[in-house]
Amino acid sequence: QVQLVDSGGGLVQAGGSLRLSCAATGLTFSHYAMGWFRQAPGKEREFVAGISWQGRSTNYADSVKGRFTISKDNAKNTVYLQMNSLKPEDTAVYYCAAGRFGSGSSTTIYAYWGQGTQVTVSS
Repeated sequence: QVQLVDSGGGLVQAGGSLRLSCAATGLTFSHYAMGWFRQAPGKEREFVAGISWQGRSTNYADSVKGRFTISKDNAKNTVYLQMNSLKPEDTAVYYCAAGRFGSGSSTTIYAYWGQGTQVTVSS
């Protein structure tokens, strides 16, 4: 039984920082690429960041590049998203995801998803 539990969201003012965490159970964590997605009200779920199985390769949406950092700790079965210089447009529910077909931007390549954690950035 695979479970991904994401956490760390909250309310923060523009320019602030948050660190999201996603703990995985029921899978061999080191064999999975991980991704973070977000979904704002009335919008489609969009890719934020991805990281390869070994954590050696990362990719980011243009909208967050330079501000967000994804990392993966295989020993702890946890993936993180460090979010700095947050903007109101970053407000969304953030979801972690696990997949075995890479860490690309498409939702279809990820097999498992967390329940989501709310990030709200005020002006």
